[in-house]
Amino acid sequence: MTDTIISEEIKPHAVYTTEETEKILKISNSTLKRLLKKGLLNANKVGKQYRILGLEILKLVSPVVETKAVEAYLDLKHKVREKTKEW
Repeated sequence: MTDTIISEEIKPHAVYTTEETEKILKISNSTLKRLLKKGLLNANKVGKQYRILGLEILKLVSPVVETKAVEAYLDLKHKVREKTKEW
């Protein structure tokens, strides 16, 4: 399964294992641990294993994606505030 992930695009809402993330980023296990420890890559611990959201991987490799996501969030937040003012 991990070989197919490399050829596909990284899906923002998909959940990846540490092994899959290492293959996607083409980094070693120790480098991945360093990224996690420094907070450069966010992950959630499920049991004894980490799971990494695709969006976190995208933020690491492409800051443009994060910027667009933040802009979209702020735009939506503004629209919601405008709508709720009427209430």
